[in-house]
Amino acid sequence: MNRFHEARQKWEDDTVRPALERSPERQETFETSSGIPIQRLYTPEDLTTVDPVDDIGLPGEYPFTRGVQPTMYRGRFWTMRQYAGFGSAEETNARYRYLLSQGQTGLSVAFDLPTQIGYDADHPLAEGEVGRTGVAISTLDDMRTLFDRIPQEQVSTSLTINATAAVLVALYAVVAEERGLSPTALSGTVQNDILKEYIARGTFIYPPKHSMRLVTDLIRYCAESMPKWNPISISGYHIREAGATAVQEAAFTLANGIAYVQATIQAGIDVDAFAPQLSFFFNAHNQFFEEVAKFRAARRLWARLMRERFGAKNPRSWLLRFHTQTGGSTLTAQQPENNIVRVALQAFASVCGGTQSLHTNGRDEALSLPTEESATIALRTQQIIAFETGAGDTVDPLAGSYFVETLTTEIETRVREYLDRIDAMGGALGAIERGFPQEEISRSAYAYQMAVEENRQPIVGVNRFVAEDDTFPVAPPLDPEIERKQIERVRTFRASRNEDAARKALEDLRNASQTPDNLMPHILEAVRRRATLGEICDTLRGVFGEYKRVERF
Repeated sequence: MNRFHEARQKWEDDTVRPALERSPERQETFETSSGIPIQRLYTPEDLTTVDPVDDIGLPGEYPFTRGVQPTMYRGRFWTMRQYAGFGSAEETNARYRYLLSQGQTGLSVAFDLPTQIGYDADHPLAEGEVGRTGVAISTLDDMRTLFDRIPQEQVSTSLTINATAAVLVALYAVVAEERGLSPTALSGTVQNDILKEYIARGTFIYPPKHSMRLVTDLIRYCAESMPKWNPISISGYHIREAGATAVQEAAFTLANGIAYVQATIQAGIDVDAFAPQLSFFFNAHNQFFEEVAKFRAARRLWARLMRERFGAKNPRSWLLRFHTQTGGSTLTAQQPENNIVRVALQAFASVCGGTQSLHTNGRDEALSLPTEESATIALRTQQIIAFETGAGDTVDPLAGSYFVETLTTEIETRVREYLDRIDAMGGALGAIERGFPQEEISRSAYAYQMAVEENRQPIVGVNRFVAEDDTFPVAPPLDPEIERKQIERVRTFRASRNEDAARKALEDLRNASQTPDNLMPHILEAVRRRATLGEICDTLRGVFGEYKRVERF
């Protein structure tokens, strides 16, 4: 190391200084999106505090910095799970079957806004929103149609839903039940991360205490009855979309994860009984090396938290398994073909960072839901990475990089600092009530936008390399017949059921919600008796009330 230090000093004096005199660097300082300074050069001197065993380790072994599986993609590729849902269940089903025929290996369901906040399509507050941001699911019939001719026992399904997660899982499980499938045969994930809704998205229904009860009830139910199903996907994606930095995304996501683990333990469940089913959901943005380091740092830190803080004994409880989606907020309406390149680089960072599942955005998602052509290009992007680049032929290909290992350690350090501050506020719930993560994200989003507007943050096609004749493609309109037909279907569904049986199941749910009982069996029974999503949510609204967020800027 002494020899290297001397060589480094000689390089600075004899090589770098004359080069800078001839041609200065293009800016005085360089840094990541999280404000981490980037040095001109990284060398072995930067890794003197990084232990190759305790900090980097080996794949499939604690602390899992290098991946959760010993052979990673040499065994099988990540799940290629395109996110889709629009208009009616029939249209979305057709898109799913098309994507599966093109080599997609998992489904990811996008739901419309009324479904996300617990209103049937015929509710007055749903007007104008039915089928607009995803598929409208109000009834058991809708879920049957959505998965028509799709083998639930063979396809891993992700339900991107939060406030109404328990109801959507019940609908999915009852459809499988009608096909003669056991819930133990179902594999997939439900997002079910309500805390990030209070932080970043806003599709909550109930006050936090009652929402957390529904989250833990579903975790408990899946631990007992759906062992192949991930009952929560603790999501940094939306936190990043709201304007968080990479460090903030990791920090607030892990803080929420800690809160869910604590709440489930307090509900009387041993940590090793449910922790192996926890999963995470991260964003991938354009700063390639920071994203790779973020994934590695989050994986290492979660393993340490689970073993040291919660005393988990099962090595599977230490694993941070995660899905990644490329960054929607990085896509531009201007020159949308540029988004194909952005998505490819973000997807490549996800793979180099060790993701278990990946969604690649369509080039036109800054304007509308992706067309079939755009969805196919996005899927082909993953397939090219998998089959043509060699990225999956060795495990954690960037391990040992002086830059990546230094950045991984720095991100972990900064995330821990955030976690310490959040712990001092009483944990994630206390921090959310104070508005701490919301305000931190707002500051970061404002700083980024100012950098764009002042031309300090280049965006190709927006503030650099702008084409004079740029015109935005026109987003396809949504057919108003979709909403009319969905309303008609909901009303027909209600008219055809045994009304007394449905009302009794809803009354049983109301009574159970005033006890400590797990609500999942009661929600499942209400679905079997043909209660609608809106009726189930309204029943719980009557007991839990609705949450009104205090807005901060």
